[in-house]
Formats: sequence, structure tokens, C-alpha cells
Amino acid sequence: MAQTSVDGTYDTIVVGIGAMGSATCYQLARRGQRVLGLERFDIPHTRGSSHGYTRIIRLAYHEDPSYVNLLKRAYELWADIEKRAAEKLLYITGSLNIGLAGNETFEGAYQSVQQYALAHEILSSKDITQRYPAYSLPPEYFGLYQPQGGFLLPERSIVAFTGAAMSYGAQIQAREQVLDYQPTAGGGVRVTTDKGVYEAGRMVVTSGAWNARLMPFLQDLAVPERQVLAWLQPHQPEYFRPDTFPVFIMDMPEGVFYGFPVFAVPGFKFGKYHHLAETGDPDTLLTEPNQRDEGVLRDFASRYFPGGAGPTMSLASCMFTNAPDGHFIIDRHPELEQVYFASACSGHGFKFASVIGEIMADLAEKGETSHDISFFRLGRFSTPGV
Repeated sequence: MAQTSVDGTYDTIVVGIGAMGSATCYQLARRGQRVLGLERFDIPHTRGSSHGYTRIIRLAYHEDPSYVNLLKRAYELWADIEKRAAEKLLYITGSLNIGLAGNETFEGAYQSVQQYALAHEILSSKDITQRYPAYSLPPEYFGLYQPQGGFLLPERSIVAFTGAAMSYGAQIQAREQVLDYQPTAGGGVRVTTDKGVYEAGRMVVTSGAWNARLMPFLQDLAVPERQVLAWLQPHQPEYFRPDTFPVFIMDMPEGVFYGFPVFAVPGFKFGKYHHLAETGDPDTLLTEPNQRDEGVLRDFASRYFPGGAGPTMSLASCMFTNAPDGHFIIDRHPELEQVYFASACSGHGFKFASVIGEIMADLAEKGETSHDISFFRLGRFSTPGV
């Protein structure tokens, strides 16, 4: 049988040009690699996990202190791409982790700031309300304030990474879906899309909610989940500006919520982690927000931010891609040593995009990284066939 013609040959092909993929393309291209980036949708787009105008970044990491060293490097690399793009992408507002003494959101953040000697303050409910009048909290709640928290601009960050990658010679192609990939006789990989066939020495897959489509061994380990955000116009807008309202994570009886000051578009933005716990096919899961979604979010705002619970300005849906333990999965393909992947980021990955790009570039270039990613390895799961 005649060999299929190849439309291009590269050092590395990156599949999925969202936050992680665009940062990976940038890191590889600046090292002189020939890079092809392939994106199924637009760049940027609103079908996945990297949109919504603002995304939280914070050092007081309650999920696990193991993330803090990566976060420190992430901040350095966000400053690097800001300089490269000549555009502000990271806004410092401070961050608040609010909860009862003893719960994970508060105690986990406290463990991180203690272990890494991070600047912080412990605030009572009264302290929080006096300093940030937007809040209406029960008296038994506490907050951990960390001054280096803030938010990133997701769409502009992807544009910045993509533009910088192309300036170094990367070839980025949108609206091109990967259909298949196979190892080549020379130890590389051949990628077939709906528009062409390409070969490379290495492949990096950063396709978010679609990762399990390309890597079936992730079927039960990278599970897409529908998420909904609300933007409500405050009755007291002066309480919800970036200089008066830190980003927050709140562990309340109704669930764990997170939020932002008003920025870029009308409304104070917030959401509930794992919203209605809806999982499924990434192509059909991302339905338009409805009245039930709005009700869940408005009830929260009315209770804890009464000055912020004005008219609904926007509702938007996006997707988390969750691992069973809530942590990332970053590793080599269990059967193809020339393929690496990053997923699932379990709803808290965007802030790490700058450093995950560096990690994935290291893996594609050298097969190893100086960053400690042992915490994220696939082998922590006992999975048949892996």
C-alpha cells in the first residue's frame, strides 16, 4: 500500500491550544523547536475551560502545599509573558480563603502559608466585614488573606502565548480536529486530522475535556463536568472593585464558592465548585445556563453578598475536567513514549498554565523536567490496562 503523504514534519505537535497548549507552544518555540499547534475550535474559544474574562491565581493553596513551589514559578513565568506581550495579564487584588476553623478551605490554606512562610493575615468574620464591606458572614467564620492573590485574563493570556509562539516560528492552526495518531517506524508520531497528516518526534496532548477522546485510558480519570458562572450587577459597586474586593474561595454550608471583583464586563463574577455535579460528553455537556443554574448562584449572593445581588448581567457555562482525587494528571502516555499529556486540571489549573507549559516543553524536549511532578503521575491510580 502506498504511504500516505505528509503535509509537514515537526519536532513537536501540540494538540489543544487552550491555556496549557498555547503556553507549551511558546516554551518549545522559544527553545528553537519546530512546533505545530492544532486546535479543534477557535483560538481562543468558549467551549472548554479557558474563558470567562478572569481566573483566580493564589499562593495560599488549600488543595495541597505541594502546589506552592509550582505557583512561585508560575508567577515568574506570568511576568515573563506579560513582558513579552507588552500586556498586563495578572492583576493583584489579594485573596481570601474563608471557612470554619478546621475545614479544608481555611486549614489547607493555613498549612500552605505556614510551610512556605508566605505573607498572610488571619481575619475574623468581623474583620472581613470591616475591611471588605461587601461581605455578610456568620460570626463563626474566619478568613485567610494572602496579599499576592489576584486574577488572570484567560482569553488574553492564550492570545499572548499563541502570538509569542508564532513570533518564534511556531505554526498554529485552528478549526482542525485530530482524528488519529500512530507511532512511526522511527520512533516519532504521525497525526491525522480532518485537514492533513503531520509527523513529529514528539506529541503533547493538552485537550482538556477532550483528552479522553484521544487517550481512552483517561476515560474514568479525566471526567468533564459542567460549570456555570454568574455576573450580577452590585447595588453597591464601590464594594466590588479590584481595589476593594479580593478574589475569594468560601466553604459554606451550600458548597464551596469562588468569586472576583467587577472587571472587563458588568457584574460581580462568582461560581460554585462542581455546580450541579453534571458530568458527560464534552460535545453535549456545555448547555446554556438556565433558571435553575441562576437560582443556585443568586441564592448564594443574596445570603453572603447582599450588596452584590443586583440584576443578572451574564451567565456562562464552561467545563472542569476532574481527576478522581481532584489533582492534576501530567505524564507520559503509558504505551507511547513519544506522547505526553496534561489533564485533568480538576477546575483549578489555569493559574498554572505558564509553568505547565514549561513542564510539557521539558518533557517533549528531554523526557524529563526539573519540576517535581511526582504528585501528578498517572501511576497513582490503579487502572486496568495502564
